[in-house]
This record gives sequence, structure tokens and C-alpha cells, in this order.
Amino acid sequence: MKQIITAKLKLLATPEQHYALRQIQLAYRNALNYVSQYAFEHDKTSNEKQLHVGTYYEIRARFKLPSEMTNNVIRQVGATYRSLWTKTRKNVKHRKNKITKKRFKGLDKPPKYVSPTVTYNFGYDYSFKSEQKVSIRALDRRVIIPYQGYVKHVALIQQGVTVKAARLWYDKRYKQFYLLVILELDIVDLVPGVQRAIVGVDVGQRYLATIATMAEEQHFFPGKAVRAKADHYVRLQKQLQRKGTRSATRRLRSLSGRERRFKLDTNHVIAKTIVEQHHQAFIGLEDLTGIRERAKRRKGRRKDKKILPLTLKQRRANRYMSKWAFAELQDMIMYKATLAGSVVIKIDADYTSKACPICGYRDEKNRPDKGLLFICQNQACAYKLRSGRTYTLHADLVGARNIAMRTLCVWQDWIQTGQLSVVPGSLCGPDASDSELKAAKRSRLERYAELRWES
Repeated sequence: MKQIITAKLKLLATPEQHYALRQIQLAYRNALNYVSQYAFEHDKTSNEKQLHVGTYYEIRARFKLPSEMTNNVIRQVGATYRSLWTKTRKNVKHRKNKITKKRFKGLDKPPKYVSPTVTYNFGYDYSFKSEQKVSIRALDRRVIIPYQGYVKHVALIQQGVTVKAARLWYDKRYKQFYLLVILELDIVDLVPGVQRAIVGVDVGQRYLATIATMAEEQHFFPGKAVRAKADHYVRLQKQLQRKGTRSATRRLRSLSGRERRFKLDTNHVIAKTIVEQHHQAFIGLEDLTGIRERAKRRKGRRKDKKILPLTLKQRRANRYMSKWAFAELQDMIMYKATLAGSVVIKIDADYTSKACPICGYRDEKNRPDKGLLFICQNQACAYKLRSGRTYTLHADLVGARNIAMRTLCVWQDWIQTGQLSVVPGSLCGPDASDSELKAAKRSRLERYAELRWES
């Protein structure tokens, strides 16, 4: 099994080397914009062969880029236009189905490349030398530069791990070059039965992650601090935008991306903690594909047959939803767990926080006002019959326990059949129809409804 990671190497360049790297960055960016303009003028084409015939020799002559780098420019522009055409077709479909009224304007003018990031091919444009140095191609020559990086990543490079393409990135604020190298690791294929624990991970907004294991271990990662920090940045940005002075603009620029980096670091810490606490585990995550389309943001509120603007609380809820980085957290958990010898799968997320793990009773009333308290409304619940009390628990913990039970089902199927379904519906095959996928999902949900948590 292959695992892709990115090593961030800090280049210790001299002033002359710094100038040479900066020159090739600017030439690469200018070449991207030239090819983008050419593609726009020729029916907004994404055909790489057509772009190659029309721009290759001009790029070589005008921007002095080497052959492999010229090909990278053409491939990058072609990929950009393919992505824009895909978004355009989706937008036409969504407008036809009245999902949105906005027209996608990505192809109204040629895409402009602002970032001067350069793509290098290993063995052609860059290579590693002894004594922790890397040889990088500039416009007219190669430069050999010492580098620093994460100790484990540097050790992998020196041990001869498979190296792929890299990107030369420039941190304008600190005037520092970094080489982002893609490494391909060979991971031993895991077999069922060696996992030490079954873990369910429920992601949310008020609690970024809630962990539950079949051994009744539990752990919460609250998101209150992240929300407070995000609200602080929003208030600060509004104040600076209203002020509008030159100093306020400079302050806005310095704050740019700070909230995003804070959330990235928070997700990294959570993922690392989960993986370290549950080494060699079988971890289940919710499949939340399309959740933003299903949970539509409110655009107005009704009062006496009138549509009024949203309240401050409703606008804040919309902002939280649009900036919820659940996919980033799940991706981090998946790749970190794979490197640590764990197995991560995605299971159906339907009714995980609405179904009682003790009796299986499913009802929206189990979560009064959609709050954080789960109260089972089933009068014949096994817990109530046994203890005389209503089953009450944290709603996110209920979701994590249901995910853990469903994960246990997949693990048992893996042991019995020797096949692991990593994504819901994958057992139906890539050519399965929508009706077959829906039938398979109904079958899985019927089976999940029979699960019971023993406590």
C-alpha cells in the first residue's frame, strides 16, 4: 500500500541563490499567464496537445524555461481550464434544478496566476545531494543549496524513499524559500485481527471531535476556543474594513490567513492526539459527503408573511457552517493513522446522533431543540426498564458510540470475508447504479438498526 506525504524543506540560500530562485519563479508565473491567455483566446481550450503546439516554443524563447518545466506550465494551465469547465457544467445543472440562481463566472476572463510557485520534476529539475543539500534548476544554471526540515522527513530522504515532484514556494513575509517535496511511502498491508481497539469518531462544530471505543473509553475535543478565536478575527476584520486607512489595510494583510492557520493547527493537534491514544486501532469516521448541500444555510427569516434579514445569531451560524473544516480533520486522521499502523474507514452517518445505542429507537425528539443532550423517548427502552430512569447522554457521545458499533460490524465482515469496504457503497463496485447503491445503503442501515450498546 502506498502513502503520500509532503516534506517541507527550508532552503538556506545565499543572496545570489535567492535572486536566481526568485527569477525563475517570476518567469514561471509569467509563462502560466501567457498560456492562460492563449487558451482563453482559443475557445477556452483545456486540450494540452493544442496548448503544447501553440505555446511550447514561444515559452522556451520568451521565458527561457527548460523543457520539463515548460511542459509543467502547459499541464497546469490545462488542468485549471478542465476544472473551470467542470464547475461551469455543474453550475448549469444546478441552475436548471433551481439549486442556485448565480451564474459561474470563472470562464468570463482568463484565469490569472498570482502565486509564483514553481513545479519541479525529480531527476530533471531537482535532485538531492550528499551532506543534506539539494540541486535546483534556475533559469541559466543549477544551484546547490543546503536545506533543513523535519527530522523524520530528512531521514526518509537520506534513506532513499521514493521521491516525486516538488514545488518551490516563497514565503513573502519572511523572504524565505521552501521546497515542498512529495514522498511516496510503502506501507505494509494490514490484516484483520491485529487491531487493538475499535474506535468511533464523531465530528461536529461545538465539539470538534468526540471519541468512543467499544471498551467505553471516551474523549471530547471542545471547539469553544476555536469559535471564540474565529469571532475575534471577524470583529477585527470588520473594524479595520470600516476604518479603511492605509495602516488598517496593512493590518488586514498581516491578519490574512491567521484564522485558517489556527484551525489547521487545531485539527493537526486533535488528529495527532487521537492517533497516539489509539495505536493500531480500527477507526471509524462518518461519511459526510455532500453535507453542505443537505444542510443549506438560511437566507432569510419569515415573520408575518414577510421575509426579514437574518439575525446576528443566524448569520453567525451560517459562518460557522461554511467554515467548518471537518474534511481537513478527517483527512489528517486518515493519513496519520495509516502511518501509525491503524486502519481508518468511513461509514454511513445516517441517524448516528438520533438513534439510541441501547434500544435502537430513532426519533428526532431524542434530541430536544437539536441540543447537546440526548434523551431516549422510547418508553420500552431496555435501560429504562432495567434502571427505571430515562437514558440520557451527551448527544455527540451517542453519535460516537453508534459510529463505533457500525465500525465493529465492518471489522467483523473484514474478518469473515477478507475484504474491507473503506467507503460506503464500495462493495457494490464502481459501475453500480444509483438504485443498487440505495438498496445497499438501506440494507446496511437495517443492519445497523439491530446493533445494541452493552453497558
